[in-house]
Amino acid sequence: MTKRTIIAVVMVFIAWSVLDFLLHGLFLRSTYEATASLWRPMDQMNMPLMYCVTLVFSACFVLIYGLWVEPKSIRSGIRFGALFGLATGFSMGFGSYSYMPIPSALAWSWFIGTWIETVAAGAIVGLIMKS
Repeated sequence: MTKRTIIAVVMVFIAWSVLDFLLHGLFLRSTYEATASLWRPMDQMNMPLMYCVTLVFSACFVLIYGLWVEPKSIRSGIRFGALFGLATGFSMGFGSYSYMPIPSALAWSWFIGTWIETVAAGAIVGLIMKS
């Protein structure tokens, strides 16, 4: 891995961690409280695993961009992030909604939130890894 790739992975991980806190910890807090029967209590959540998942997802995002997206630019990063986010956000939000009794507003929030996060990550990789 190049130095730029490692920096991009770290920056995407940080961005996603901050955006996840804003989305899930602040914006959706009341929704999660209203549907508490669906989730583990906070003291049973595995935070190290959650950070590990985010790190692996960040690395995969950056490596897919680095290996297969040309040319490397902010524009292509944002386009990649938008398409990646459409796929992952739609499957996360509405895939979960199809089998879990979550409110449709939560499905939409997961979809839009994931899409915003991947567009931001696309801008980050495009900026750091540009040709």
